[in-house]
Amino acid sequence: QVQLVESGGGLVQAGGSLSLSCAASGLTFSTYTMAWFRQAPGKEREFVAGIASNERSRYYADSVKGRFTISRDNAKNTVYLQMNSLKPEDTAIYYCAAVLPGTLRSPVIHSWGQGTQVTVSS
Repeated sequence: QVQLVESGGGLVQAGGSLSLSCAASGLTFSTYTMAWFRQAPGKEREFVAGIASNERSRYYADSVKGRFTISRDNAKNTVYLQMNSLKPEDTAIYYCAAVLPGTLRSPVIHSWGQGTQVTVSS
């Protein structure tokens, strides 16, 4: 049974930073592309960032480029999202996802985490 458990969300002021983690179990983590998505109230879930299994490819939504960094530690079965220069519009529930290999540009989701709330105050 695949489990993706996010942590690190919270409340931060605009301009601040947060670091999210997602611990994976029940899958061969090192073979999966991993990604972060987010969903703001009243909006559809959207792609934020993704990283290939070998870390050689990383993609970001235009809205977070230069501010967010995705990384992974295959030895710890964990993917991270470092978020800097946060803006109120970054407020959302952030979800970790295991993505089928080779689909990073158009992610095909294998599994979702339960999400973690990020709130950025102005």
